[in-house]
Order: sequence, then C-alpha cells, then structure tokens
Amino acid sequence: MVNFLTSLMLIVSLTIGSQLPVVKLAGDDGKLVNGKPFSTEIMKGKMFLFFYVDPDVRKKNDNFVNAIKAQNFPKDKLGSVVVINMAATWLPNFALNKIVKKKQQEFPDTIYVKDYKKVFVKKWGLKDNEYDVLLFDKDGKLLFYKEGKLTKEDTQRVIQLIKSNL
Repeated sequence: MVNFLTSLMLIVSLTIGSQLPVVKLAGDDGKLVNGKPFSTEIMKGKMFLFFYVDPDVRKKNDNFVNAIKAQNFPKDKLGSVVVINMAATWLPNFALNKIVKKKQQEFPDTIYVKDYKKVFVKKWGLKDNEYDVLLFDKDGKLLFYKEGKLTKEDTQRVIQLIKSNL
C-alpha cells in the first residue's frame, strides 16, 4: 500500500501546471560540474528546459535539441539544465566526468549537474534509465513533460509553448 501511495504521489507531482518540489544536490548526492551544490531554486525568473539523461541514451533526442537551438531563443528568457543520471550507466564516473566537463565548456550557458543517487527519480518521479525532458515557465510551473524519444509533434509543441510563454 505504501508503494502504491508513493507512486501515486509521484504521478501527481508531474502534473502540468504544478510546481515540483525543490531538489538540492550536494556532496555524495550530486553537484554541479564545478563541484558546487545545485538547487532547482535557481530555475525561476525565466523559462527552463530541463533534461534528465541516462548517459547510455544521451543521443536519443539530438533532433529535439538541434531544433530548439535553431530557434535561437534569447538566453535571458530561456535557460537549460542538463542533469546526468550518473547511477544509470555502466560508464565509470571518471569517464563521465570528462565528458560532462567538456560539454560544460562547449555550452557554457547550460547548467550541467551530476546526480549520483537518482535523486530526481526519487523526488520528482522521473523515468530512470531514460531521457526525460521538462519545460518550466518563469515561475517554475511545469509546462511539458515527456520521457523517452520526442516526436516531431512534441518538438513543435515545446517550441510553441516556449514562444507563447516568453
């Protein structure tokens, strides 16, 4: 019964229009690429695309990411956070750290975060071992959520949501 209620609460927390609980990562739970703590509290004041990625499927939504980049949305109105689910892969942490550090240098405006203990899976109910995409408005309300591969229709929907909420 407890597992059912926990699962139900997680489903409710991913309701469009809801505010998800604040998640903080520090120490053994996770951190920013630079080693500092991370909190989702920073995701206010502008829209945010939030990616929760199993490194084994990191290329799954390249078409989506490229379509978003091609829109050239203003960086002061749309931010991005990429959280790497470090516990979801067979790749060793030292190899992942190298990849993520390189990505952070390549895309300095994106916030890269390492989640060592699947904290977002537990706190927000995100899909484990998958590629989750979320869009938040400037007040932190959830506008879009999908796990797995995004379709062309999903991509157009996200682009329209961003445009209508800028």
